[in-house]
Amino acid sequence: FCTAARTALTRGGSAALRVRVVPLASRKATNGGPMYQRLLLSDKAKQETTDAAAKDTAASANKAKAEAPPTAAEEKKGSWWHSAEFWGGLGALAGWGMSGAVISDAVNQGPEIISLNMTGVLIVYSSLFARWAYIVKPRNMLLCGCHVTNVVAQCNQMRRALDYKMEQGETEQVKDITAKAAATAAGAGSFVLLGPTLQSMLSGANLGIISSIAAADAGPFTVHFWAPMSKWLISGASFMDLNRPTDKISIAQYTALTLTGFFFSRYSLLVTPINYTLCSVNVALFGSSAWHLGRKINADYLTDKPEAEEAAVDADAEKKTEQ
Repeated sequence: FCTAARTALTRGGSAALRVRVVPLASRKATNGGPMYQRLLLSDKAKQETTDAAAKDTAASANKAKAEAPPTAAEEKKGSWWHSAEFWGGLGALAGWGMSGAVISDAVNQGPEIISLNMTGVLIVYSSLFARWAYIVKPRNMLLCGCHVTNVVAQCNQMRRALDYKMEQGETEQVKDITAKAAATAAGAGSFVLLGPTLQSMLSGANLGIISSIAAADAGPFTVHFWAPMSKWLISGASFMDLNRPTDKISIAQYTALTLTGFFFSRYSLLVTPINYTLCSVNVALFGSSAWHLGRKINADYLTDKPEAEEAAVDADAEKKTEQ
């Protein structure tokens, strides 16, 4: 019976039902312990030995990897010069300085000094860069928060300026500005909605360089292109006024602009996708702002004041003494 049962179970049926069965005589010869249990225990011991050997091999490999000297690529990645987080953080701190200046102006300055054109440019600029900082890799939430704050602050400045013009009876000018803003917003919204469709059409049209540009990660259908392009409006203003009188140059403002240009020139080459347009505009911003800053420092601290200015200062001092 045992022989027949063993043959049936080991040669027939599914693999899950095949078990080791030994003759009755063999089971009696094992000092009362079933032979099949001993065989199963033996298999379990072999498996445990195999698992332990695999763990020892993995541990040895990890130890060797940890003790091995870092490769050139790893050293480059860990360097501050090649750290996108480091340069992005510095750029964000410089940006927070600019946002703080706007908030300070809103608290301490009257609405009559607000430039509506520049305020509108800054709203568009910070809106684009807030989006760019959120989707770029690595994501820069400190920079994103800085530009969101700037959008809110600039919108408040726009409101103050429009209210002031309404109080001064300049209703027609306010209506004209509002109409232009609405047209700009409608155009931008249309481009955002139709952009993906147009990009797909141009990318798949096999038009050579046009199709390549349309399909680029930082091409004209992405915020990676339009964010730095909006910054050209600010940099261009500095280039158009290189001979600006030094008494109208703010050291704090142009220090912040110079640092921003320097930090972002490096940061733009470390993000994904690499943004050469952003690099070029920040090189230009750094050059123009450093030029203005140097002129200001030279005029206020390094160059002797003209005799006329000294005479005026002396006259003011005499008047104060007489009083």
